[in-house]
Amino acid sequence: MSLLLNSILLISTFYLLTIICDKYFVPALEALGKRLKMNSEMAGATLMAVGSSAPELFTSLFAIFRVWDEVNIWAGTIVGSAIFNVLVIIWASALYMKKKQKLIWQPIARDMTFYTISILMILFFFWDGKIVLWETAVLVGVYLIYIFAVKNWKKWLKYSVDKASPTDLEEPEDEDDFFTILITKLLSLIIKRPRKHYVFAFFVSVVFIGVLSHFMVESAVAIANELSIPASIIWLTVLAVGTSVPDLMSSIIVAKKWKADMAVSNALGSNVFDILIGLWLVYLISFTVVNRSIPYITIDTENLISSVLLLLWTVITVMSLLLIQRWSLGKKSGIFLIMVYVFYMGYNIYWVIVQPEELDSQKIEEEIGIDDNLIQ
Repeated sequence: MSLLLNSILLISTFYLLTIICDKYFVPALEALGKRLKMNSEMAGATLMAVGSSAPELFTSLFAIFRVWDEVNIWAGTIVGSAIFNVLVIIWASALYMKKKQKLIWQPIARDMTFYTISILMILFFFWDGKIVLWETAVLVGVYLIYIFAVKNWKKWLKYSVDKASPTDLEEPEDEDDFFTILITKLLSLIIKRPRKHYVFAFFVSVVFIGVLSHFMVESAVAIANELSIPASIIWLTVLAVGTSVPDLMSSIIVAKKWKADMAVSNALGSNVFDILIGLWLVYLISFTVVNRSIPYITIDTENLISSVLLLLWTVITVMSLLLIQRWSLGKKSGIFLIMVYVFYMGYNIYWVIVQPEELDSQKIEEEIGIDDNLIQ
């Protein structure tokens, strides 16, 4: 009974997070971008990416206090979500496109470059099995450079994009199902007109996302305990997928109604934010709130470094695919990417569940062999 209730709670939080982010949080951020006179590209790569990354960030923050005795599982949410964004979101965008689309390569090259730099940085920081406070400050500095590059990229490389705004990309109200419309109307009693009262809508949405992320973490941990599943599997798969739902939905909308290149940039920009700001904030709170006396945080090198290496491999794979396709994206490309993601899931399950069992069996056999030799 407990398993059923926690499963319902987990699915419900995924569903509610999608509605909150899609109907309130992201529109409030878009209105803020319009108020700040940001162009559509900068708003998409920064504000939209930040908005859709909120569940990953809050889930990781709550996980610090919930499972601090575990080995950095909360960082696994961000890593697993990043892999999902690159592979599954681009696949879904390609699936919903009516035909093969030519991408604007300049913004994608920019986001790929900073994403690769982000991965190499955390790989370098994680390699010695610990991370210190000054290393987290470097992450923030690189993100500020990324924001500066986004703002000036068109000026430097002289390219053009459509004049459409991300605010034009919302799904029509009548395409929503009955429950979504009902929940949206109930929420609108609290969060009123996010495009007009965007500051209020932003902060109230943050509260909702924080509360929902808390229940998501609690239910996921309970399910893992009930089924005796390693918690790292839950974080790298279930929670990573669930927290990426807003990214997935917004990218599908972009691919259907605007440009596939913006769908790709949204996924990549979200990953840059997750790694540079998400990890920085998580580690900063760990140093300053959770345990002020520790000089460094121990990193689970066996699981996290292998996942980071997989992140780097996915970047190389996607970049190679785009170059081979001459910066075009179609359904065949999407099928290839989803196959890569299935391989990644299988890799995680093997290394976390199957391989330890094989090593334990091998160790038992060796001990039995030693005992037999002693008897002889």
